[in-house]
Amino acid sequence: MIEPKFLYLSTTGHRSGRPHLIEIWYVAQAGRYYIIAEKREAAHWVRNIRANPALRFRLGDTMPEAADSALAEGRGGFPADEALIAAVKARMDAKHGWSDGLVVEITPLD
Repeated sequence: MIEPKFLYLSTTGHRSGRPHLIEIWYVAQAGRYYIIAEKREAAHWVRNIRANPALRFRLGDTMPEAADSALAEGRGGFPADEALIAAVKARMDAKHGWSDGLVVEITPLD
């Protein structure tokens, strides 16, 4: 099976409270998914996650999955995990040829 190129991310609007869906490049690592915000904190979907880290996502034609999210760079008030960020960015470079921005971690809920 070919890994889908995009992850479809549904967040709740930080102002509107309405669902917002985007298509975004991702990489998978250790049961989690990582996406990168080119505009860092200015990206609307990052603002949505800051306000409500619960989200839904899907890969290809799979059913949407509930998930939790965290900014990998300084998550939960803890210092950034530089090794994780470097590994994610290296995987993004290899898969998509790009990795500049804020790394966001998506953890599926079972």
